[in-house]
Amino acid sequence: MSDAEWAVVRDAMPIPARLESRGGQPEGYCHRQLVDAACYLVAGGITWRAMPDDFPDWDRAYAFFRRWRDKGLVVEFHDRLRDRAREAASRDPEPTAGIIDAQSVKAASSVPSASRGFDGGKKVNCRKRHIAVDTLGLLLTVLVTAASVTDREAGGTLLERLRQRRWRISPVRADGGYTGRLVDLARNVLNIALTVVKRTDDTTGFVVLQKRWLVERTFAWLMHSRRLARDYETRIDTSEAMIRWSMSMVMSRRLARQVRGTSPGVPRPAGQPRTARCFTFDRTPSTFAATTSRPRAAASCRQSISSPLPARTSPSRWWSGASESGASTSLQTGTTDPGTAPTTRAGRPPAAPADGTSSPATGSARTSATV
Repeated sequence: MSDAEWAVVRDAMPIPARLESRGGQPEGYCHRQLVDAACYLVAGGITWRAMPDDFPDWDRAYAFFRRWRDKGLVVEFHDRLRDRAREAASRDPEPTAGIIDAQSVKAASSVPSASRGFDGGKKVNCRKRHIAVDTLGLLLTVLVTAASVTDREAGGTLLERLRQRRWRISPVRADGGYTGRLVDLARNVLNIALTVVKRTDDTTGFVVLQKRWLVERTFAWLMHSRRLARDYETRIDTSEAMIRWSMSMVMSRRLARQVRGTSPGVPRPAGQPRTARCFTFDRTPSTFAATTSRPRAAASCRQSISSPLPARTSPSRWWSGASESGASTSLQTGTTDPGTAPTTRAGRPPAAPADGTSSPATGSARTSATV
């Protein structure tokens, strides 16, 4: 996570209870390290025990993830980022329209049989992810079920969740799998106008349907996270939390690019020089780091875009050093100080050739071994 992303994420994080006089004690790790660990796991698709040493211990990172999942803090964190992303796009923070769809993903062996099922359409034993997005493709709510649950059955629960958290939502678009009694239930009970967008009978090949492509693009964003390429989670709420963490990374990067004013696809203005970047690592331990038996890695990485890159030396032979006798030697130019013998890279005098000739480094002519 870059400094620009952390500036966005830090403002959207929930306020600790101890700062609001609601009890609790300070945490032993910096929040930036813990958020980085959760994002690294979701993006890289690793296991918790495979967490690199650059992050806190895996059990501390998992305890942070579990606490946010059980207390609903990841939902609050995700919703704050979505509101800021909508404001940055000149939209009202409270959406008024949505699109729903479902995606079937294969389930790993760690998924219990109670929360997995057989998808008759995809012909695979898997889970289903039911999501609702706004007109920008940002996630509004998510529901994970077994693949044997039909879209109509899960659609009612999904729309109820959507109505509880987003009270201004009225028009919702869906595909042909949400037809039937669900349309009447949404209109009469939930006060939602559910519109089914279908393909026409004379349509052949791929055709972009109105507003339906927005939710498909969101599924493509989720597939950028390797942890979501397959469902590995034992608990359903853990799978839903992983989806929210993935969308939080998408929105934090988008907001960071807008803050820097360098969104992808926008060329650099003519005449503006390219800014050199160098990276410096702070090896000092964090003030929030807890004392453990093993040494800790770097606490944070700060990126500086103002200091220039170091000047590059010779492209071929860049090493320079001093001989053991104290005389400096430069291998870039092949010269030595006056009155000193030539030395090798290790600082030792060159060995005499086996045929008795003089070394080429001294510049003397080839002579016989005997006079």
